[in-house]
Amino acid sequence: MGIKGKATSLLEEFKAFAFKGNIVDMAIGVIIGGAFGKIVSSFVSDIVMPCVTAIIAMCGAKDAGEGLKALAYTTSEGVTIPYGSFIGGIVDFLIVAVVVFIVMKKFLGFMQNMRKKEEPAPEPAAPPEPPAEVKLLTEIRDLLKK
Repeated sequence: MGIKGKATSLLEEFKAFAFKGNIVDMAIGVIIGGAFGKIVSSFVSDIVMPCVTAIIAMCGAKDAGEGLKALAYTTSEGVTIPYGSFIGGIVDFLIVAVVVFIVMKKFLGFMQNMRKKEEPAPEPAAPPEPPAEVKLLTEIRDLLKK
């Protein structure tokens, strides 16, 4: 097989891989996940952080207007370690994790209920065939009745 044949074969394999239903579904999930991340970041920065800022202001912090960004440690050499931004990232992560957990739990429960509804009830099994001795005795009984 020449180089052109190998390239065509590789391209066909890639098309088969890229356009499988699972890959497309995964791509859609990634896109929706990115949009969801923006929503959570907005929620944290616009709703949660102002509440944290108010709490920091009540505690008497100098730069309460910056919220968690005001939380930082400055070393004796003048190096600043802004651990408040890290805490904001942790809050973002925790919110995303809780929401994904709840959504997946509900979604998987819904899917399980749908599968239960789709599956027909199993038919009762036929009774097992009696052994040869029982058949012979039944025949003898029937003959004696006649």
